[in-house]
This record gives sequence, structure tokens and C-alpha cells, in this order.
Amino acid sequence: MVFQLGSALLDACVLAVLDKEDTYGYILTQNVKEVVDISESTMYPVLRRLQKEECLSTYDQPFSGRNRRYYAITDKGKDKLCLYRDDWSEYKLKIEKIMMGGINNE
Repeated sequence: MVFQLGSALLDACVLAVLDKEDTYGYILTQNVKEVVDISESTMYPVLRRLQKEECLSTYDQPFSGRNRRYYAITDKGKDKLCLYRDDWSEYKLKIEKIMMGGINNE
């Protein structure tokens, strides 16, 4: 994709993935990669920031003799995701309008 993904849109993508189910960092990165090219080294600061903002919580699960850290969306994160979804709907309509030639100079 040639369009840059801003931090708010990246946050929205992370929250949307976690709204479906809790998951760990690698799988979360792979899900977001379906939309935008992102590395795990970019993803973890986003996760830490969302945790600090109390939008995510974490818990560990044993896996093959070690712990795997899972991320879960909190109620505050769900509220933020609702705002992002509303903003996205409005933004998407405006972009589609201009991209499809629907804006006239008056």
C-alpha cells in the first residue's frame, strides 16, 4: 500500500483485531500485516502505549515450556475503538467522495 498509516489508524487496527479475540504479539502483527507492512519492532511500542493508556491488558499463558504474553482489549479500549470506527466511517466517505470526483469547486 502506498498510503502511510498514521498512529491513530494503527491503534484502531490493533484494537479491532483484539476486539475479536485475545492474542499474542506475533499473531497480532501478522493480522495487522494483512493491511499494512509493519514489523514486530514497530508493533511492540504501539502495544506498550495502548497498555499505558489502559486500552489493553496483558496476561501470560504457558506454551512449550515458556510463557507467551497475550493482549486483551479493555472496556476503555472498546470505547476508544468505537470512536475510531465512527471517525473512520466519516473519513472513508470523505476520501471516497474526493477520489471518485464527487467534490466540485464552487
